[in-house]
Amino acid sequence: MQEELSILIQAQYPLIYLVTSEEERAELAIAQIAQEKTEKRLFVWTLTRGIVEYGGTGSPQHGTIPPQQAFEFAIRQRESAIFVFKDLHPFLHDGTGSAEVVRWIRDAIAAFKGTQKTIILMSPFQQIPIELEKEVAVLDFALPSMKELEGVLGQQLALTRAKALSDETKEKLVKAALGLTKDEAEKVYRKAQVTANRLTEAEVEIVLSEKKQLIKRNGILEYIEDDETLASVGGLEELKHWLTQRSNAFTERARDYGLPQPKGMLILGVPGCGKSLIAKTTARLWGLPLLRLDMGRVYDGSTVGKSEANLRAALKTAESISPAILFIDELDKAFGGAGGSSDSDGGTSSRIFGSFLTWMQEKTSPVFVMATANRVERLPSEFLRKGRFDEIFFVDLPTAEERQDIFRIHLMKRRREIERFDLEQLANVCDGFSGAEIEQALVAAMYEAFAQEREFTQLDIIAACRATMPLSKTMTEQVTALRDWARQRARPAAASVAEYQRLEF
Repeated sequence: MQEELSILIQAQYPLIYLVTSEEERAELAIAQIAQEKTEKRLFVWTLTRGIVEYGGTGSPQHGTIPPQQAFEFAIRQRESAIFVFKDLHPFLHDGTGSAEVVRWIRDAIAAFKGTQKTIILMSPFQQIPIELEKEVAVLDFALPSMKELEGVLGQQLALTRAKALSDETKEKLVKAALGLTKDEAEKVYRKAQVTANRLTEAEVEIVLSEKKQLIKRNGILEYIEDDETLASVGGLEELKHWLTQRSNAFTERARDYGLPQPKGMLILGVPGCGKSLIAKTTARLWGLPLLRLDMGRVYDGSTVGKSEANLRAALKTAESISPAILFIDELDKAFGGAGGSSDSDGGTSSRIFGSFLTWMQEKTSPVFVMATANRVERLPSEFLRKGRFDEIFFVDLPTAEERQDIFRIHLMKRRREIERFDLEQLANVCDGFSGAEIEQALVAAMYEAFAQEREFTQLDIIAACRATMPLSKTMTEQVTALRDWARQRARPAAASVAEYQRLEF
């Protein structure tokens, strides 16, 4: 990024918009470019001090606190210079004086043509008036690299005079801090030092806790923690095998072998059959953070463009802490209306959908997109084309053997001894039930017995199953249509069905 910024300045771009919350680090990078690459003076404007020359000992330029006068000062300067304006975005939004400020910027751009002067607008988020869209070059200031974080860790170790760490321990501590700003990394290393009075591999969890705070501050992503493993999922052996094969897909060993990074997977299926549970257990299997993208929080009609900015911020956050799994539950509800949104929301859904597709296609960061859907007919065709996801799996209603596994799992969670239950009979009684319906039938049986102050029995479970009307019967047409669609277009998650299809082929 620093190299790109240097090229733009040397190419006499008059206006650059630098998106970053790391003012000090970005200033140092710009100062280095000004001194080593371009030999230009560097001026910095803030609303509290006006224009001050970077690194100088002089007082602020008189009368330059109002941004209009600051731009007038920049235009009058004859020498080659870079002018950094911090947090100018409140003056670029519709409001008192915004039109005048935008006009001054356009006047400065016109005056800077053919000169060695550049304006850099530095802000934590992107907000560009339509008048400047054709004139500005936008750059995201990248978060610290592993090399920079190694330097931060080294400084902390030197300050605390801690014992020398092995290369493996250093790598784990540095990788755990990837995605944090330099200041955040410094603080969390100090926190780990204060908490444990040392910095070792055991303090990686303390460093990771700062990432969880980063997700919470984002407000759109949710950091999901779950102790469930793949053993908690009944059946779906074909899907489990696929996931287990890729458990080391994000390691350097996989890159050295020549394997590309996995893009993502789409799991279609009947509601209540374990699609969301698979996402949670995959994060545990792969040892990656699981981030749930709540599309309801993305949409914000308060300001034009706010929804798109929310999505960009969420995706940028996910990339910053990668490798990670980005989980989108019920994709059909999130993007189901994207095709015809122009009449209802001014095209916001269509733009959100287009931005997300573009990101999926072009992303190079190791973010694995795991999405689930129930109503495939609502999904735009762009999601289903080959190459968008690595694989599309279909999770059908559990077979008799899988229903036995599901009963075994849920019974063992609640009782240590389950030999008194006839799992085969229970599986036959609940034919057509989803995994969630089986669990709820078991819970209902336990409530019935608890109310009578006795232990629940096989008969209690059978009675609860017979009192339940499964979704496969109440929504027969929908389930049948989904099965018909998936038979030729998706990979079955159950091993028995997958093997049958291979033999049939």
